[in-house]
Amino acid sequence: MNLKEFYKGKKVFITGHTGFKGAWLTYWLKELGADVAGYALEPEYERSLFELLRLDQKIDHHIGDVRNLETLSNAINQTKPDIVFHLAAQALVRRSYADPLLTFQTNVMGSLNLLESIRETESVKSLVYITSDKCYWNNEWVWGYRETDALGGPDPYSASKACAEHVFKSYYLSYFKERKNFGCGSTRAGNVIGGGDRSQDRIVPDIIKSVENKKQIFLRNPQSTRPWQHVLDPLNGYLHLAMHLYKSPDQYNGEAWNFGPSNQSIKTVLELTNLIKTLWENVDVQVESNANQPHESNLLHLSIDKAQTFLKWSPIYHFNQAVMQTGAWYKRVQNGEEASKVTSEQIIEFMNGERCK
Repeated sequence: MNLKEFYKGKKVFITGHTGFKGAWLTYWLKELGADVAGYALEPEYERSLFELLRLDQKIDHHIGDVRNLETLSNAINQTKPDIVFHLAAQALVRRSYADPLLTFQTNVMGSLNLLESIRETESVKSLVYITSDKCYWNNEWVWGYRETDALGGPDPYSASKACAEHVFKSYYLSYFKERKNFGCGSTRAGNVIGGGDRSQDRIVPDIIKSVENKKQIFLRNPQSTRPWQHVLDPLNGYLHLAMHLYKSPDQYNGEAWNFGPSNQSIKTVLELTNLIKTLWENVDVQVESNANQPHESNLLHLSIDKAQTFLKWSPIYHFNQAVMQTGAWYKRVQNGEEASKVTSEQIIEFMNGERCK
């Protein structure tokens, strides 16, 4: 069964649907024919992807904070979804240094509230619980982290995501393992790029803002290596995992899954910048030196052997495709094309590639 056959008519609940990844997932699910409800804070940035796609007019749109158990539970109980994707998070490492309390409250207690709400909602048959690749204790190994490697992190963001993984495992073992007709899994991905991201302290949005404002691009860590992946690749993994857990809840239930790019897509920040800037003229790149900036890891990537072997999932886009699709989205929208048109066409192109892999 393909994604469109499976998701057509399914009731899907998404936390964090006003964010970058959440908006892409929400729009894709609508394209697949799902009945989508979302729960999140108001979009944080002007010209957010959520607003550009007019998703508030296309889904059952709930404004709320995952830290509020009552309002979250009410939204899920009212919706009675078949499938839940949990994306709501404080997702920025640098912000976690500035506001660790918000980071832990959102990423740990907010996730706990989501799990508790699902525990009380019998309609839910499948849960995909998204954390981050930064949940792993990073030893800056040259090989990819496997799902069984140690969790943790020195910064508040990484630590909060490791905690969220422990909370998930506890609820699975305590409540969900024996629940009939229910499957759940946690997922880890990172360094996702794609059109419409307006977040602070992320390299692609920073590049786009510099291009729009005709200013220099400043790189904090140009030689830091990242496993770059287009947003549609991990979302494709989430969609397939949710489908698998729904159809075969006793197989791989309660397990963790990595959805990362191939090793070919592990590139430096400078390599990404030099490639994406080719879409515009007269773009100036400078290295920003700041000895007092907070610690960020230089090397972190994931082993995706498990997802490739058991879910038959693999990334579709290599590094150049991911970067150029991202840049093309921004350029086309800057040139006056409707964001919904560009987004739909990129989803269709990706799905055609997925079918041909």
